[in-house]
Amino acid sequence: MSVKRKPPTLQQKKEEVNKKAIVWTAASLLLLILLIVVVIVLANAGNQ
Repeated sequence: MSVKRKPPTLQQKKEEVNKKAIVWTAASLLLLILLIVVVIVLANAGNQ
């Protein structure tokens, strides 16, 4: 019995999609943290 192997091009595309997903996730987290910091700064400015 021969074992079928996936073509290497599919593996490369899958890795590329994963890299894009990591970049989008990192960018989203950074924007979320930035938004939280801005809200905290504005809240502190409003209390003074």
